[in-house]
Amino acid sequence: MTNTPDLLRLIATVFIAVTCVVIGDTAGKLLTGGGVDPFIVAWSRFLLAALMLLPFSGLTRQELPALLDWRVLLRAGFIVCGICCILTALKTEPIANVFGAFFVGPVVSYVLAILFLGERPSAQRSLLLGLGFAGVMLVVKPGFGSSAGMAFALAAGTFYGAYLVMTRTLAGAFRPRFLLISQLLIGAVVLTPFGLQSDFPVPDMLLLALLLVSAVGSALGNFLLVMASRKAEASLIAPLVYSQLISATALGIVVFGDWPDLVSLAGLVLIAISGLGSLLVHQRAGRGRLSTPPYPRTP
Repeated sequence: MTNTPDLLRLIATVFIAVTCVVIGDTAGKLLTGGGVDPFIVAWSRFLLAALMLLPFSGLTRQELPALLDWRVLLRAGFIVCGICCILTALKTEPIANVFGAFFVGPVVSYVLAILFLGERPSAQRSLLLGLGFAGVMLVVKPGFGSSAGMAFALAAGTFYGAYLVMTRTLAGAFRPRFLLISQLLIGAVVLTPFGLQSDFPVPDMLLLALLLVSAVGSALGNFLLVMASRKAEASLIAPLVYSQLISATALGIVVFGDWPDLVSLAGLVLIAISGLGSLLVHQRAGRGRLSTPPYPRTP
């Protein structure tokens, strides 16, 4: 069982990591909301993050052929599509709502793992994920005020769920830092044609600063998650990622003045309860040993 000081340090590390990711996405929303093409933001994020993290990746010449492994390429493709979708959603939607819809990802991952990886369903986890999915539906409001932006947010979560399953499939074959740098390098290459074809705005200090914050926030968040991977199980860290909703809601209010409506707020609370419940179930089951690495979440 994880002792209290270790758990508190882990909670703090994960919260700082996911807050960095939210800061990066806040910069992305400022960029896309100001007319910058989401593909340019995504391309710059993957490219700059790859350049920043490459020296820390431990990538060797022997590992280079693995970058062309179809499983590694497919996994990277899922996260590339997910990031492009979430940046498109952030262009028009409140950041807290986008992250709320994005959390359909764990539900998709759970179902795909049962269908394709032969994992056995758990009654408690199914109930908690069902609660979280109900929260996602309250945020998205399908058929009742839903929008194209929220559809992109759901698509982002769906791609992320598939990405998690592919990561789980490859976890035993590749080390975590290779999986992280592979998605960044592949994403940068895949998005280069789209980035070059997009209309790049006239660069100024604000634009360059926001592009840098977008990339650094995501890169630093992922790096902290990889560092946490040396100390904790994926199943312990996964519920802690739900704390991202706190950062997303706070930054949405402070930066954009976006207060969630009562229905969306209720949905966000249900999603948070689902994450907290998963953490409590994990702790009660006594599986919080500091051992197996979690999976990097986003570029």
